[in-house]
Amino acid sequence: MKVLRVEQYKAPFVKEIDPGLESLQHEVDGWIQAVYPFEDPVAIICNEEGKLNGMELCRALRDENGEVYDVIAGPFLIVGCGEEDFDSLSDDMIEKYRDIFAQPEVFIRTNSGLLVLPYVTEDFTYRGDSELER
Repeated sequence: MKVLRVEQYKAPFVKEIDPGLESLQHEVDGWIQAVYPFEDPVAIICNEEGKLNGMELCRALRDENGEVYDVIAGPFLIVGCGEEDFDSLSDDMIEKYRDIFAQPEVFIRTNSGLLVLPYVTEDFTYRGDSELER
């Protein structure tokens, strides 16, 4: 099954995994949770207890206005949704969600809430419009 894997401080990348629960659990280091925040037939597969277990925050989820409404902790996958089970992502969906999650983020707790900033290092800069520069 072809999926998009998103990890902290890294650009998303395509990965081939075996279909099934065991593979998904292995990829997210624990019990899985499926989240469906998009209109496309895709799901985010993340660690069900990632926040409770203190996994490092990975990426923010934003509404149509760009406002953060949730944060995913730990590595996660973007998978396609088949008729009865999870499925491979199409090439179009890979590109779309690679763009959405391209920029790694850093999270800083402040008195007024969570501050979400782009994570930039010397060897990674996101230039927008799918353009990654290394």
